[in-house]
Amino acid sequence: MFPDLTRDDVFRIETRRLWLRWPTAKDRDAILKLAGDPSVAAMLARVPHPLPAPVVDAFLLQARAQNTAGSALTLALAPRAAPGSLIGVISIEGRTEGPPELGYWLGQPYWGSGLMAEAVTALCHAFFAYTGGTELAASARTVNPASRHVLETCGFVQAGSATRPFPARGADLPVDLFSLDRRRWQNPPSEPAMTRAA
Repeated sequence: MFPDLTRDDVFRIETRRLWLRWPTAKDRDAILKLAGDPSVAAMLARVPHPLPAPVVDAFLLQARAQNTAGSALTLALAPRAAPGSLIGVISIEGRTEGPPELGYWLGQPYWGSGLMAEAVTALCHAFFAYTGGTELAASARTVNPASRHVLETCGFVQAGSATRPFPARGADLPVDLFSLDRRRWQNPPSEPAMTRAA
């Protein structure tokens, strides 16, 4: 799915305030702390709480393997002023059915700053520019209006609702489904989120 350009760990995307870069073993402690926060983990399908270190180690290995193969692109979010400091994760993964899916999380101390919309905009631009893909899917728990707002800010439109497995929560939970197609990406309804003032 992703081209050779993204399959090397020197690849990064720079935005006004962020670096999106490959995750590394040095990110382990930040992931344990930030993704392991109950307020973050509760919104994620595959992140248990408490979050064991071996789960993070396996995630890091899988992310790097998928990035190398080009079957997905998982990137750490880091402030431009401190590119070694992970504050969240964003990814696009292929699915057996339907378009590739965008997923993300941001550490609770960084909520409300517009950083996730900045990262989503940047990765969506990379997807449509580099892969020739025609559509991206995303979903947000119905109890997560902040994630819904990020998607709508970045041009995604609601495409229905469903119940999805959340194995780390031990249940199937209701989600809102979203879609962004190439035509909408090429003709956004407003100024891209990454160029707006903080």
